Amino acid sequence: MQDLQEYQQYANEAMTWVWDFAPKLTSAFIIAIVGLWVIKIIKRLVNNFFKNKEYDDTLEKFSSDLISWSLKIILFVIIITQLGVKTTSLVAIIGAAGLAIGLALQGSLANFAGGVLILILKPFRVGDFIKAQGQEGTVKEISIFTTKINTFGNQLAVIPNGKLSNETILNYSTEGIRREAMTWGIAYGDDIKLAKEILLGLVNEQETVIQEEDKFPMIVLAELGDSSVNLSLRYWTTNEDFWTVRWHILEEGKRRIEAAGISIPFPQRDVHVHNMETK
Repeated sequence: MQDLQEYQQYANEAMTWVWDFAPKLTSAFIIAIVGLWVIKIIKRLVNNFFKNKEYDDTLEKFSSDLISWSLKIILFVIIITQLGVKTTSLVAIIGAAGLAIGLALQGSLANFAGGVLILILKPFRVGDFIKAQGQEGTVKEISIFTTKINTFGNQLAVIPNGKLSNETILNYSTEGIRREAMTWGIAYGDDIKLAKEILLGLVNEQETVIQEEDKFPMIVLAELGDSSVNLSLRYWTTNEDFWTVRWHILEEGKRRIEAAGISIPFPQRDVHVHNMETK
C-alpha cells in the first residue's frame, strides 16, 4: 500500500513538472520555428544585397555563411535560456564545451582561419583557374571551411582552407595573359637557323599571339643536349587562347619541321655485342 502511494506521488510530481514545463517547451519550439524562418529571410536579404551591389562572389558566399552560422548560435542560446537554463550556468557550459570542441576541432578552426585569410588576402577568386594541393581547376566556391574546385576533367575537388592558405597557390587567371616556353629538339647536323625561322614564322602567323614591346615572340638556342640541340620557343597569349595556340603550334610545327628535312631526335642507345672466344 505504501509503495502504491509512493508511485502515485511520483506520478503526480511528474505530471506537475510536465504541466509546468510544457509552456516553456512550447514557447521554445515556437521560437525555434520563427527564428529559423527569420534567419532564412535575413540570409536571402544578404544574398540580394551582395548581388545588387555586385560584390565579389567570394565575399558574398563567405559573409552569407558566417552570418547564418552566427544567427543560429544566437538562436540556440535564446532557446536554451527559454527552457530555463540560467545564464551563468549557460556561460559555464558554453565555456567548457568551447574548450572541448576547440581541442577536438583544431583542424576545423584552422580551416576557418584559412578561409578568413583567403577572404582578406584574395590569392584567388571564384572563377579563377588555379593549381594548389596537387589539383588544377576553376574555383567554384569558397566557403567558411573549404574551397571547391572544378578540375580540368570536371571532377569536384574539395580542399580544406587551412592547407590551402598555408601552401603555394599558382593562379593562372590573375594576370590575364600567359607565356609559353616550348622546347624543340633538333639533330646536331640540322640547320639551326632554318629551324628557328620555321618555328618563329609559325608563331607570328597566329593572330592571337601578343605582339607588344617586351612580349614579342622569340626563339633561342637553350641547350646542347645529349642527343639534340634544344631550341626554346617563347610567346605570349591570353589565358583564353593559350591552349588552342599551343596545340596548333605543336602539330603544325612538327609537320613543317619534318617537311623541311629537319629531324626531331629521340634518345637512343647503341648496344655492342662482343663475341668472346673461350680458350
